[in-house]
Order: sequence, then C-alpha cells, then structure tokens
Amino acid sequence: MSTIFSKIINKEIPSDMVYQDEMVTAFRDINPQAPTHILIIPNKEIPTVNDIEADDEAMMGRMFHVAKKIAAEEGIAEDGFRLIVNCNKHGNQEVFHLHMHLVGGRQLGRMLPR
Repeated sequence: MSTIFSKIINKEIPSDMVYQDEMVTAFRDINPQAPTHILIIPNKEIPTVNDIEADDEAMMGRMFHVAKKIAAEEGIAEDGFRLIVNCNKHGNQEVFHLHMHLVGGRQLGRMLPR
C-alpha cells in the first residue's frame, strides 16, 4: 500500500521539496514544529525502523549525510539541530514510511523530561 510519502517522492502530490536523489527525498513538514522542520525519507518504502535490512545501510547513511547538508544550507548547523525518528505506536509514528525529522532554528530544550 502506497503512503503519502511515496506519492511525494513520485511527485503525485505537491510538496516543498528541498532535496531528492536516487536514495532519499527531503521536504518541508506541512505542520512545522520549529522554524526549520524538514522530513528526510528513503525513496524505498520501509514502514518502520524495525523493517530496515542490511541492504538498506547505505540508504540510512545517506539520510544522515543529507541531514548534515540541509542543516548547513538552512543555516542551522552551527547553532545545532535535532534529528528524530519515531517508531511504531509508543514512538508516536504517524506515517508508516520511515522518516527522519530535521528540526532547528531555535533552542529546542530537553527532548524528554527527567
């Protein structure tokens, strides 16, 4: 079953795309939680982190490399940013196509309460 992210990758629905290559796609979140909020997704449909296979290692590495590149282009690399990957129900994953949130542009505070 195709996800909304697959439709964005295939340009079947519009997005504010900031990066795309043969492995990953990145676009601005439609409900940003910080001044910079970009989703970085593998072009291959992988539902959750639990579904990553050994053959996906290069693609996972590319996601981090693209995050670094975009953070620099957005001007948030020096002050810092956060990368978030949610997994399944308790991780609050909403779209079951693996994705990484790149958020920054302001002080984000603690990720979890103590």
